[in-house]
Amino acid sequence: MESGQVVDLFRAFAAEGLRVWLAGGWAVDAIVGRQTRAHGDMDVAVDIRDLPSFLELLGEQGFVVTTDWAPSRLELTAPDGQVVDVHPATFAADGSGRQAGHGGDGFHYASDGFTLGTIDGSEIPCLSAAQQLRFRDGYELRAADIHDIELLRKYG
Repeated sequence: MESGQVVDLFRAFAAEGLRVWLAGGWAVDAIVGRQTRAHGDMDVAVDIRDLPSFLELLGEQGFVVTTDWAPSRLELTAPDGQVVDVHPATFAADGSGRQAGHGGDGFHYASDGFTLGTIDGSEIPCLSAAQQLRFRDGYELRAADIHDIELLRKYG
């Protein structure tokens, strides 16, 4: 996925008033303020209350569900190959969130786990460096994860 596609999608989310935060590798690049590596997809955390509208908006843009692990994760793919990896989260009054796990434990979003980053000069809501580091703990790291962790520790 290209940076301009990320910015365009986030503009569409904002225009609809959807609560969506960039996650994964693109969120690392948003924290850093520049693209640091190629990205095959765009990970997002979505307020579960906005999920129906979010899916409708992507559907209008040609995206279809290609992986359905609801309620923990959905993957949508557009005809041009763009992939959006969706992580629905339920939020509490204190701003913290919870994402269901696939067949087990879930994922906790701390109330301080959200910030703004920059992609192509546009401010994008994203997961904070601290939240992203928490999500990269407890599994075997790939080369992309090691790259991302180094940047999060340096810029976060």
